[in-house]
Amino acid sequence: MHTPIATLTDAARQELNPTGTLRVAVNLSNFLLVNRREDGVLFGIVPDLAAEIARRLGAPLTFVPYPSPGQLADAASTGVWDVAFLGAEPARATVIDFTAAYLEIEATYLVPAGSSIQMIDAVDRPGVRISIYGRSAYDLYLTRVIQHATLLRTDSIQSSYDQFITQKLDALAGLLPRLMQDVTSLPGSRILPGRFTAVQQAIGTPRGRSAAAAFLRDYAEEIKVGGAVAQAIDRHQVRGVCVAGQV
Repeated sequence: MHTPIATLTDAARQELNPTGTLRVAVNLSNFLLVNRREDGVLFGIVPDLAAEIARRLGAPLTFVPYPSPGQLADAASTGVWDVAFLGAEPARATVIDFTAAYLEIEATYLVPAGSSIQMIDAVDRPGVRISIYGRSAYDLYLTRVIQHATLLRTDSIQSSYDQFITQKLDALAGLLPRLMQDVTSLPGSRILPGRFTAVQQAIGTPRGRSAAAAFLRDYAEEIKVGGAVAQAIDRHQVRGVCVAGQV
């Protein structure tokens, strides 16, 4: 299969690199895609893919880290970053021009020992309380679709887990790779089969940069078809994620 190659126009170069340095926003709460070493250097799937964009631009790369995706999205209109890697959600698309997804992360529920809930569809019913990381991509999704259950939001992945335990809630919503860790710490707990959504990890640029957006759309397709995403997943040994569109 022919691998598409993203082409950098002069307009795209200017929009991606208006300051002379490619400024890439990253969500530090997504440990699957980006992590920080003790010396402060970021590493992982996202830093690898960002470094390739900088290489093609011939520009230095700097990361603009945020503790949560919500804060990253909030900064889109402030001019402090040029490219971002985060979950593509309609609520964020008002300020960020997204590519198609390059990577997917399944999201589902963890239920405590003795829970009568067996299936994902049974979670959305009156009286069910769900602990969730507020303003995460999966929270934005559940906010749209949950009709009967109650979403109890926290400000981090860890605090959503802690709240689930301390308040003895009925379900913990989360990304499958993290829930696979949590279930080993909670005797009798279960991960419900299937998924309520798959978080679509995409690349974005602030709205209004049409040439940059066009390049990034082609780049996202290139790294999927050409194998760069799959290679990065393997290189960093990340479990529970897959190339978008692949099972």
